[in-house]
Parts: sequence; C-alpha cells; structure tokens
Amino acid sequence: MARAGIGRPGLRTALVTRFGAWLDRPLASFHLILSIAALLSILGLVMVLSASSVSEYTRSGSAYSMFIRQLVFIAVGWIAFYLALRTPVRVLRRTAFLGLVLTAILLALVLVPGIGVLVNGARSWFHVGPFAFQPSELAKISLALWGAVLLADRGVRTRNVRDMLIPLVPGALIIFTLVALQPDFSTLVVLFFILLSLLWFAGLPLGYFVVGVGSILSVAMVMAVAEGYRTQRLRSFFNADDDPLGASYQARQAKFSLADGGLFGVGLGQSRAKWKFLPEAHNDFIFAIIGEELGFVGAVAVLGIFALFTYTGLRIAARSVDPFLRLFVATSTVWIIGQAFINLGYVVGLLPVTGLQLPLISAGGSSTVLTLLMFGLMANAARHEPEAIAALRLASKNGKGPKILRLPLPEKYQPPKPIQRREPSRADYDDARRYGVPHDVFADEYVNPRYYRDPPCPPPVAAHRPRRNPQSRSSGGNASTNSAYPHHRYYDDPPNRVDPRVRAPQSNSRGANSRGSNTRGSNSRGSNQPRSAPHRRGEWYE
Repeated sequence: MARAGIGRPGLRTALVTRFGAWLDRPLASFHLILSIAALLSILGLVMVLSASSVSEYTRSGSAYSMFIRQLVFIAVGWIAFYLALRTPVRVLRRTAFLGLVLTAILLALVLVPGIGVLVNGARSWFHVGPFAFQPSELAKISLALWGAVLLADRGVRTRNVRDMLIPLVPGALIIFTLVALQPDFSTLVVLFFILLSLLWFAGLPLGYFVVGVGSILSVAMVMAVAEGYRTQRLRSFFNADDDPLGASYQARQAKFSLADGGLFGVGLGQSRAKWKFLPEAHNDFIFAIIGEELGFVGAVAVLGIFALFTYTGLRIAARSVDPFLRLFVATSTVWIIGQAFINLGYVVGLLPVTGLQLPLISAGGSSTVLTLLMFGLMANAARHEPEAIAALRLASKNGKGPKILRLPLPEKYQPPKPIQRREPSRADYDDARRYGVPHDVFADEYVNPRYYRDPPCPPPVAAHRPRRNPQSRSSGGNASTNSAYPHHRYYDDPPNRVDPRVRAPQSNSRGANSRGSNTRGSNSRGSNQPRSAPHRRGEWYE
C-alpha cells in the first residue's frame, strides 16, 4: 500500500512530463487540430444516427437515411479540409476579397423569389437537386478571411483607428443587411461575433470596442422584438410555465432529456426523447440526446473537446508570426466557441432558443462542410508555425517527410518592407504652408502620406494676401515673416512638441521682409539665396 501511495504521484508526474514534452514538439498544434476535427466528426455521425433513426424510419422507411446523408457531407467536408491544407497562404490573401464579393452576390440572389427557397420562415437556402446550400454559412468564413487580410496589412503599416474601421465595418454591414433581410437572426449573431473578434485581436481601443458592443446589443434587442416568433421565444425563456405545450415545449423537453440521463446515461441509442418528444433532436437539440444517452460524463467529454479546441486555436494564433494567420485563427476560434456556447446555452436553459447548430455534431450540410474547411485552414496555419516550418524542411531534406498526404512545404513569412522615411525638405515645408496642411498632419506625413499624394485644394488667391503686422507700422512698414502666409495661427502659436526626425534649426537667412519690397521673391525656390534648414517640430520659420 505504501508503494502504491508513493507510485501514484510519480506516475502522475511522469504523465504530465511526457504530455508537456509532446506539446513542445513542432507539429503538436497540427496533430491537435487534426485529432479534434476527427473526434467531432465521428461523434457527430454516431449521435446523428442515434437521434434521427426513429424520425427517419417514420418518414422514409429507413433508419439510416439521415446518417448516410450526413456521412456524405462529412466526406465532402474532409475533402475541403485537405484542399484548404494544401492552399498556399498567398492564395488565401489574394482571393479573400473575391470570396467576399461572391458571397455578397449569393446572399443577394437568395432573396429573389424563385431562386431562394423559404424554409422555416427564412429565405436563406438554394436547392440543387436533393441537396441544399445556405450562403450565409459561407459569409462567416469569407468575412473572417477578408477581415484578417485587411487588418493584417494595415496593422503592419499604421495603427490608425480609422484605417482599422474602414472599409471593414462598411463591408461587414453590407453582409449583415443581406443576412437580416432573409431573415436569419442566428447567423447574424455569429457574424457579429466574427466582426468583434477581428477588431479585438487587431487592437481596437477599448472605448471604441465598448461603443460597438453597445450598438450591436441595441440592434439585437430591436430585432428580437421585431418578429412575433422571436418575441414568443423571449417570453418562453423568462416565463417557461406560461405556454408549456407551445413556445416553451422544446426547451422543456430538452431539460427533461438531460435530467433522464443522470451520471452515465441510459445507453447509446436508448433515448426516449427522440421518439418524437423532442423536435429537432438530430439538429439544434442534439446535445440533449448526448446528455440523455451518455449522461453527465458524455456531456462533460463534449465540453472537454471544445475546451481543447479553444486551447489549440489560441496556441496556433500565439505561435504564428504571420499577422494574417494570427488574426484568422483567433477569430475562427471565437467563432466556433461562441456558436457552441450559444447552442449549449439554450439547450440547458441559460439562453433563449436561437437555432444555432452545434459545430460538426449537429446534422447539417453546408454548415458541416464549411466548418471542416475552416478546420483545414487552421491546420494549414499550424503548419506555418516557425518551428513546424523548420522541422518539415529538415525532414524533407533528409527524405523523411510525410508520404501519405503529400503536402507542399510551408512557406516562410516575409514581412512587408517598412515605409521608407526621409528628412523633409524645404519644399515640403513650403507646400505644407501653401496648402494649409495642419502641423500635426505634416508631422505624420511619412506614416500617412496620402495628404501629399492627394493634397487638399489650395485656398483662393485672396486668402494668400499677406496681412500687415500691427506692431510693424511704426518701424518703417517692416512686417514679420508671420504675416507672409495666410495660415498664421500655426506660426503665431506653434505646438510645443518636437519631432526628432527633423534637423535642428540653423541661422535665419530670410531676415526681415518689407511689405513694399520684393524680398519675398528672392527667397523662392528658384533663387540663389541659401535656404535655412527645416526647424524642429513645433518651431516654424521666423
């Protein structure tokens, strides 16, 4: 007994040490995301077969029809997983905007009667033969890809809030509007999650983020009470006993199923709720069947798989050096976990019923295929970690690379070249004063050079007329240099900040200019007079 008591901590320590050593391997993230996708796919197939067998036998005479249909979608999804795994990152960057445009076109076409099919009150489906396709599912991954490309490219060059919000927010609002017109409120919630995740991981200031979240919550509340069935769902959530056989029926049956499961469940395939007591048992409320047949242990196992996915996604994002992959993987992780949290929340009664599926477990066609496509892109990002790139290149050099998948070698991330900075010339200062460019804008000319590529329109000719300095009337009509330019407020009271990039001032070569004389023309660009050096930031010419 003493040896057993001593050995258990030693065994636990050895297991933890070995697991930690395995996590330190270069391709650990890739193997984790591959294993999680496989586990969720297998669990989804088993539970779809169990939950849909009764209803499908009643409808079509075969208990396996829904299972075979889901098996086909899983197979197509894994093909998409493999294609995403082989796609170079540069191709994803170049085609992200095109994918968003095609998605917007599909979302617009599905609203046309005769093209889009009305299902459960929402015109959000294309029917092609025996299969159906939902373009709003494609909007999730296209928005995540385009937003990651946009914010990654701009985040390297500038940290301006305006560049972060535009054109990302207007483009996202177009997608949101098209989805809201279907209407598909559950997908709209996930799209909000994706937009907020992109801005959060891109470094949007907290004040803007709080304002955005408040605006989104306000719009969500208005949309929640705009339709009658959404209002009934809210009433059934807050007062479940008011209509137990109507709006509250589905949520109450889900709770009964979870209660019947107990600790270890009633056994796989032995659920009583699937005998038409629980509507949509194979789709939205499949977690209730898991809790009934596999019990509390099975439900915790499902939560553990999603928790491991969260760790893996954030691990890949933290270890990636490409800002595009970092943003996309982090956003995709929040997308999947947010959707799973909402599904589990309304099954156990913590949230109102929204109709979101449990990723890769609930029955579904386009949702399953595109979720596996997203998993493939995450696995592709895991292969682009610096340690993974080095290990794969070394294995390929030694002839020990993987021969089954035959994946191409990942490419190293090449950061964009920084903007070339130069010292401002005297002509730059003259242009700034002539066009009336504010001092702060002129100081940031090298960070945001669009003011010099497309400068503001010059003021009218009358505005260039110099004004007389009142203090110079008694001194023979001499005027200070401040009176030579119309935008005198930047010279009379200059800012106090100093720009270290600009050279220190030298001697003043201009001297005092007389209003009546033509000394100003002698200091023009074409003259032979020596030019004074540019002043420091906050100190203009005297």
